[in-house]
Amino acid sequence: MESERKYEEFKGQSRLPKFAVPKTYDLKLKPELVTCKFTGTVNIDIDIVAETKFIVLNTAELNIDHGSICFKSRSLSKEFLPLEIEMVEQDEIMVLEFDDVLPIGEGILRIGFDGTLNENMKGLYRSTYEHNGEKKNMAVTQFEPADARRCFPCWDEPACKATFKITLAVPSELMALSNMPVIEEKVEGNLKTVCFKESPIMSTYLVAVVVGLFDYVEDQTSDGVKVRVYCQVGKGNQGKFALDVAVKTLELYKVYFALPYSLPKLDMIAIPDFAAGAMENYGLVTYRETALLYDEKHSAAANMQRVAIVVAHELAHQWFGNLVTMEWWTHLWLNEGFATWVSYLAVDSLFPDWKIWTQFLDQITEGLKLDGLEESHPIEVEIGHAREIDEIFDSISYNKGASVIRMLQSYLGPESFQRALASYIKRYACSNAKTEDLWAVLEEESGEPVNMLMNSWTKQKGYPVVSVKIVDQKLEFEQSQFLSSGSQGDGQWIVPITLCCGSYDARKNFLLRTKSETLNVKEFIGCSIADDSLSEKGNQGKLDGTECSWIKINVDQTGFYRVKYDDVLAARLRYAMGTNYLSATDRFGILDDSYALCMARKQSLSSVFTLMDAFREELDYTVLSCLITVSYKVANIATDANPGLADDIKQFFVNLFQYPAERLGWEPKQGESHLDAMLRGEVLTALIQFGHDATQKEGIRRFHAFLDDRNTPLLPPNTRKAAYVAVMQHVSTSNRSGYESLLRVYRETDLSQEKGRIIGSLASCPDTGIVLEVLNFLLSNEVRSQDAVFGLAVSKQGRETAWQWLKDNWDHISKTWGSGFLITRFVSAIVSPFSTEDKAKEIQEFFASRMKPSIARTLKQSLERVHINAKWVQSIRSEDSLAELVKELASKK
Repeated sequence: MESERKYEEFKGQSRLPKFAVPKTYDLKLKPELVTCKFTGTVNIDIDIVAETKFIVLNTAELNIDHGSICFKSRSLSKEFLPLEIEMVEQDEIMVLEFDDVLPIGEGILRIGFDGTLNENMKGLYRSTYEHNGEKKNMAVTQFEPADARRCFPCWDEPACKATFKITLAVPSELMALSNMPVIEEKVEGNLKTVCFKESPIMSTYLVAVVVGLFDYVEDQTSDGVKVRVYCQVGKGNQGKFALDVAVKTLELYKVYFALPYSLPKLDMIAIPDFAAGAMENYGLVTYRETALLYDEKHSAAANMQRVAIVVAHELAHQWFGNLVTMEWWTHLWLNEGFATWVSYLAVDSLFPDWKIWTQFLDQITEGLKLDGLEESHPIEVEIGHAREIDEIFDSISYNKGASVIRMLQSYLGPESFQRALASYIKRYACSNAKTEDLWAVLEEESGEPVNMLMNSWTKQKGYPVVSVKIVDQKLEFEQSQFLSSGSQGDGQWIVPITLCCGSYDARKNFLLRTKSETLNVKEFIGCSIADDSLSEKGNQGKLDGTECSWIKINVDQTGFYRVKYDDVLAARLRYAMGTNYLSATDRFGILDDSYALCMARKQSLSSVFTLMDAFREELDYTVLSCLITVSYKVANIATDANPGLADDIKQFFVNLFQYPAERLGWEPKQGESHLDAMLRGEVLTALIQFGHDATQKEGIRRFHAFLDDRNTPLLPPNTRKAAYVAVMQHVSTSNRSGYESLLRVYRETDLSQEKGRIIGSLASCPDTGIVLEVLNFLLSNEVRSQDAVFGLAVSKQGRETAWQWLKDNWDHISKTWGSGFLITRFVSAIVSPFSTEDKAKEIQEFFASRMKPSIARTLKQSLERVHINAKWVQSIRSEDSLAELVKELASKK
């Protein structure tokens, strides 16, 4: 009983006890790719730093060879065998109790084990590929956040950094890769033993192993770092773009962080089955094929951009995450927020014509969307148990994290910020850091109160809406927590306010530290606000240096907050937009804020339609992309409220998108921009979704030409998705030919991006019978587990069908995807679009007996969205003039 009580103290703890510290792992693994098993041994050099009879470390889903376990003290040259070995499955720990107190000092812990190459895309798992028409298995690791323990017993926490010596025994015809270069390879018959150089100090979640058959392309940096991109045999050319981006990005980061890349080589490899987008393992970065490979003939411009951003993101981690590592998962945002922000910095430097900082607005919007929920969480979120970690790999850690970094950089200035980052990395290299450590360095370098300013953004959830009105030449500012539900939150922030008055040359900024503040316009800005008659007469934005006709708050959208203008200021901004005074980033911000305020029932839907009408001649990619996203949601919610509005709403949006569509056409133009190439497909898809007959027919015509010749210039990659959606709009259970043709293209292509385009188009069909077939197809073995989630964006007509399908197949879905974060995509995609309280209740009742920690937060967030939609629908129904306004706007040419 005494022993049991001792075990109890280790159970249910979020962290491992600190009396033993790992220093070096000597890990030997032998994966069996036919039987999908693996065996291994690990010798761990550990330092006993406090008297104890126990060693506690992580292990999960492994068979431990109890007879192999021993601890050998170096100082006493004595072996200690465990008296008791306790596996605590729910906590994924192994407790070893010894007869005697272990001596302080260094020793070696030896453990033998075996396990299964699983299909869950975590731990040491198997991925499948074809070679010469034969299906084969490869072995791959994915250890972040807490799955190294599924491959070998270890101290599986980011702060427990150690060095790693890895040896693999693999079939002699295969390649074996790990974090470090190979130092020795011995072939004995059909088996070869591959030994890798000892790694620098790193966390367990960054250890990586891949075994399979690959092609590669190779280059090197100016200081001799060998860079390779590995992929399936025959796809080598598709790795060249990523290779070029990687080499240039390593050079760029070496300068930006004032420190060269710290390993002798960098491998990047495309994995056919991969749950996330990519994983930054030190020296061996793993990717989904769609995030690393680019095919010049069949990849779209958006695919090229995704590859560049993901490569830049993962390479940023080699410094920010791998070299300097978060102390615990509470600080995950330090890794992900920074890597997201820095990736845009790198891509902007490499491809300035992509205007990537304007596109960064999409990142901000994603963060604002999730953080506007009462079921959001702070950037720094307490993690009590490893099972809770998966759910925080979300828009708060990535998008909000990146957005507040951008806000801080904008406030401190780019030079000061860069110097501080370089100091931070130098100070904490090969170590661990917390959020406060970064703020301290930034504060030292800049002299600004960074800790005070940023705590309000990282330690509390949510963000403010800043309401601004003009009264007697005074600007009155008031902040309150923005919630999409329309409720009143009690958060308060230190808000970096930026504003310009009539011109971008007249900029001012200040910190809004309190709930409200009033500024005298003349004293603060140096000019007065023109009276209403001036803007109506079409005067310029800035008038003779003494008066201005419009004011824009949150210039270039660098702040993570929303702005609500009074009616006078809002009308003047519409005028400024119509006369081309405002930048694309500010046009985007006004639209996105207005839409969000409407959802929260702080503005009418009529006002949003009036604003959208001002975008009739919009041509900027990012602004139009936002307009398209908003149009889908507005059309759905407005017709939920009043189905009679459907035809006029569709016509309004057709009128809105015809101007850019006619300018762009279906085919690429000589020398056109990357952004126009991306925009073409999005605008044509929008016209097709809103039922524009001529565009639908043209899409179908071009699809048939594509069926006859996959290289036809009539359907290049940028417009294929549009054509596929056009085909699916005319498919029904009695007219299936288009659906069958698309499935044929899916089966014949080996390009992951093409498969993704098709899967993403199939469920847009309005026929519910076909929607059900598509959803069942997602569960078939023809669709890789990682890709099924891309087919869940069903048509409005298919929402109820999708919900019934989710209920009918929940046990299978839960079993297949339930051990990772992909399960949350099923819940959010199918639940969130509903807009009635009855449906929310039905969903809640269904999940009441099926709740798991891995979906708890996502389900609450999805249900909150249903409640928000339901309230929004009720609000729209009380707008008397909406139908009349939409009809008027729809008839406008």
